[in-house]
Amino acid sequence: MRPRLVAFTLMSAVNGQVSKMDRAGHLRTNQTTLDQMWQRAKILHVADARLAVEAGGTKLRFLSASQVQSLIESDEYKLGEKYFLGLDEIDQEPYFAWNSSSVAPQGEKAPDGYLTLREIGGLISEFEMEISLHAVALANWHKSHTHCARCGAATSVAQGGAIRTCDKDQSEHYPRTDCAVIVLVRDKDDRILLGHQPVWPEGRFSCFAGFLEPGETFEQCVQREVLEESGVLVREIDYLGSQPWPFPASIMISFDAVTDAPEIARPDGQEITEVKWFSRAEVKAQSDAGTLLLPPTMSVARKMIDRWFASGAEGQGGAKLIGGETWR
Repeated sequence: MRPRLVAFTLMSAVNGQVSKMDRAGHLRTNQTTLDQMWQRAKILHVADARLAVEAGGTKLRFLSASQVQSLIESDEYKLGEKYFLGLDEIDQEPYFAWNSSSVAPQGEKAPDGYLTLREIGGLISEFEMEISLHAVALANWHKSHTHCARCGAATSVAQGGAIRTCDKDQSEHYPRTDCAVIVLVRDKDDRILLGHQPVWPEGRFSCFAGFLEPGETFEQCVQREVLEESGVLVREIDYLGSQPWPFPASIMISFDAVTDAPEIARPDGQEITEVKWFSRAEVKAQSDAGTLLLPPTMSVARKMIDRWFASGAEGQGGAKLIGGETWR
C-alpha cells in the first residue's frame, strides 16, 4: 500500500509550530551588521555542552554583550565563538549563541546556573526550545569540524556561524544533520510494539529508530529498521512529523506503521534485547506503577506514544501518561 502523508500536531519538542525566529540569512554575510547586532542582542551561553539557565532551570538565562566581555576579561571563560541565531519574529530582537568553554576544566560536575538541553528540554517554553536546539546543534557541529576535510588545515567561523571556511584553501563547510527515522509500530488491535536497548535502565521501552542509509527513502528505512530490530514487516507507513535532535546532530523523522504478524516480533539481540506489545490499559497501568519507563517528554518518541494513548478510550477525559524523564 502506498504510504500516506498525514498531518498531525504536537509531534516534536517545538510542537510542529511555524518558526518564531527569522534566521535572516541575508544578514550573515555582513560582518559589520553582525557586530552591531551583537551589541544589543540576547546572547545564550553554551558552555561545555550546557546552557545558561535561570534559577530553577525552567528558563534560559540570556547575557548581554558587556556581560560576555566581562566573563572573558575575568579569565573565567575563553574567547569562544559567536553564532547568529536570528531575529525574533515579533520584535526583531537579535539572538546569538556564545559557544565558550570555561578556562578551568569542569569535569562531570556542572557549574551553577548551567544545565544540558536534555535536562531542561521538558521545562522551557517552545520559543526557548527552538533557540536551544539551534544553538546546541551549531555548537556540536563547530566543535567537531575544526579542520578542513579536504586538506586538513584549520577552519574558522564564517557567516555568523552558518559555515566554516578553510584558512588555507578557503573552501566552505556547512553544518551536517543526520536523518533518522523513528517508528511507532501497531497491530490490528491497535496495540503498540516497543523495544528495550541494553544501555537503558531496566523497564525503559521506546519506539524503533535508525539512521537513513545512502540511496534509501524514508519509507524504505522504516521497513528495514523495524525488520532488523523487531523482526516484523510493516505496511501503511504514515508520516507524523519531525524533530531536531542535536545529540549530537540528528533530525528525527517520525512515522506510524502497521504489522499483520505481531506474533513473530523478536529482538535482534544487539541493539534491541527485548520487545513487548502494549495495550493502552497496560501502558497506563505499568507507567503509573513505575515498571514501565517511557521516553522523556521532550522527545518525539514520547509525543508519538502520548498521541496514540490519547486517541483511545483510556485517553479520553484528559487522562495522561506520567513519568518518563529517564535517560541512559
